[in-house]
Amino acid sequence: MSDWSWPALIAHRCGGALAPENTLAGLGIAARLGCAAVEFDVMLSGDGVPVLIHDETLERTAGRRGEVFRLSAEALQATDVGCRFHPAFSGETIPRLDAALSRCFQLGLAANLEIKPAAGFEVDTGRTVGRLLAGIGPGGLPPLLLSSFSEQALEAAAAEVEDLPRAFLAERFDVGALTTAVRLSCVSLNLGRQGLQAAQVAAVRDAGLRTLVYTVNAPDEARSLTEWGVVGVFSDRPDLLLTAPASPDAGTAASIQSA
Repeated sequence: MSDWSWPALIAHRCGGALAPENTLAGLGIAARLGCAAVEFDVMLSGDGVPVLIHDETLERTAGRRGEVFRLSAEALQATDVGCRFHPAFSGETIPRLDAALSRCFQLGLAANLEIKPAAGFEVDTGRTVGRLLAGIGPGGLPPLLLSSFSEQALEAAAAEVEDLPRAFLAERFDVGALTTAVRLSCVSLNLGRQGLQAAQVAAVRDAGLRTLVYTVNAPDEARSLTEWGVVGVFSDRPDLLLTAPASPDAGTAASIQSA
């Protein structure tokens, strides 16, 4: 395996549970906490613009009806997703991908960009994200890891930006997911923590890939996963992992920043 230089603690959906998810405010909070990397979800607006959002609808984050793939980027950028989280974030809206990448670049944050297509838009979303990244060029991008549960989306993005590292996402380990990750020339297999076993992490390593795990909020669990050979965790509470006391075997939780 090639050298791995990615931070081992990644703030889930920009700022974890400490900010409205997938927002520029979240990126700022992650940076102020001392995080070196974030993760966010990217979907296409109705007019084909990549924006940061996890769900296909606005109900959960904005408290209103609306399907992302039917709304324009302008309408989404005017949608308040901060007030529902906390009044202090009132006015925080859904950002475009290019704005989020620019902010990550300014803040010195690496980013795991998860391609999260609405159903039926897998190839279009992957291709559009890839073309946007290719248009910016490596000199204007933060360190990036592209990931997706959709092999079609990941494959379409890779066709546009072949040199960017990729990860395949799966809720649980199975041979099929590992085979897909290898076929797509991924550098990692990103897995859910439920049911994960040390032997499965070893199988991923034996296949020449790394394992990243979501969503991990307990320092003890993060240390155990590190002992298994997991190289990175996604967390909704990066503040807890950054400030946890030292472990005799795993070192300080802060050391998870640079595994």
